[in-house]
Amino acid sequence: MKFSTPLIPATLIRRYKRFLADCLLPDGQEITAHCPNPGSMTGLAEPGMRIWLEPNNDPRKKLKYGWRLVEHGNGHFSGIDTAVPNRVLRSALEAQKITELADYKTVQPEVKYGENSRIDFLLTQPGFPACYVEVKSVTLMRQPGLAEFPDSVTKRGTKHLEELARMVEQGHRAVMLYLVQRTDCDRFQLADDIDPAYARAFDHAQICGVERLVYSTQISPHEITVAAPVVGV
Repeated sequence: MKFSTPLIPATLIRRYKRFLADCLLPDGQEITAHCPNPGSMTGLAEPGMRIWLEPNNDPRKKLKYGWRLVEHGNGHFSGIDTAVPNRVLRSALEAQKITELADYKTVQPEVKYGENSRIDFLLTQPGFPACYVEVKSVTLMRQPGLAEFPDSVTKRGTKHLEELARMVEQGHRAVMLYLVQRTDCDRFQLADDIDPAYARAFDHAQICGVERLVYSTQISPHEITVAAPVVGV
């Protein structure tokens, strides 16, 4: 996924009210940008960080900048937009670049299922069971190289796992796909100390037959793409 508008660098002054971030542009101008991430953003919202913004000229938008990346130095980036994984993965799924899901040629996003839920992707192909794919963005790193999910309590995430387990019980295939939006991580684990209920729901889902996939990303101020599988610990 290429960014539709070239990103520009900035310095983070502060993030507040979850969806707002005051930033300093290279010309000294102070602006407020939209922060498309309602999570805790642990380690990603420290004042003084170098970040990347996407400008827009949309008259319908009050804020003319959207925060997209954090730059960590040494060529490493994190993507902070929680909407990006679905866009990135849709392209990868349609191009059959996710090896474990490459048998499916039809990709339908945002399909209603379960109890008032929508699955991120429903994959279908004659001769194969329908595959329900839920996607989560992973940005938490508390130990070098180790990506973790979630970064805060997520009752919604727990509900998704329960819904996936029910799909397996009905004879379908179900996949929980974690997309690591950090280029400085090569391992993954659940943060069970942050949300024990989610960890228990995940264990139950796996027992029921829900599959887990974890993929890394390649991130730059130009684009974000799916990279390679990540080892779980």
